[in-house]
Amino acid sequence: MIRTLVVEDDPVAAAAHVAYVERVPGFAVAGQAGTGEAALRALASTSVDLVLLDVHLPDTNGLEVLRRIRAAGHTTDVIMVTRARDLDVVQAAVAFGATQYLVKPFTFAAVRAKLESHLAYRARMEQDHVLAQSDVDELFGALRGPSDAPGLPKGVSRESLDAVAAALEAAGSGAGLTAAEAAESVGASRVTARRYLEYLAETGLAVRHARYGDAGRPQVEYRWRPGGVR
Repeated sequence: MIRTLVVEDDPVAAAAHVAYVERVPGFAVAGQAGTGEAALRALASTSVDLVLLDVHLPDTNGLEVLRRIRAAGHTTDVIMVTRARDLDVVQAAVAFGATQYLVKPFTFAAVRAKLESHLAYRARMEQDHVLAQSDVDELFGALRGPSDAPGLPKGVSRESLDAVAAALEAAGSGAGLTAAEAAESVGASRVTARRYLEYLAETGLAVRHARYGDAGRPQVEYRWRPGGVR
């Protein structure tokens, strides 16, 4: 059983991460922390095999937490979880020893794929000593594996999905966008925007609402679900 520490300051997102981990066979949540200091205390007092570590924390950032984890001699595997797409963040995470990188928003399927790849990696590590280059390649291939495939349905691209998700999240959970408004925001057609909005709604990242105007049929408005993670 892979004992996992979830480090996330947003209560809704943290609850989602915990639920995701507990749904994957072979994994159990060993603890939960909302700050960097709480995460370090948990690592010092609890047996942990894997950390899901958010980059943005209220008292510090995940990269500093990761640096301190390594400085303390912990070899615990770490999956960085963040909205950041900045190359410097990725490079720092790799340099400090993150084994994988998970970019928000994400679905359960993405988390499951990462965790299953990690499980395969751990299984390889527990076998006999590595003897040849092919063994090393297979070991690191277990982390990359098929889990790095985007897993998106046909006709849905990662770049466009990120753009629509960002526009919807920027509107706020109390507001929303119609397909026409989302299309104008990201520079796409209304049909394309609606396809992405429907995908977000089907995966639980957005919710549909009826927007009533002065006359005529109500329009469908899409709102970002608070704490939504894809």
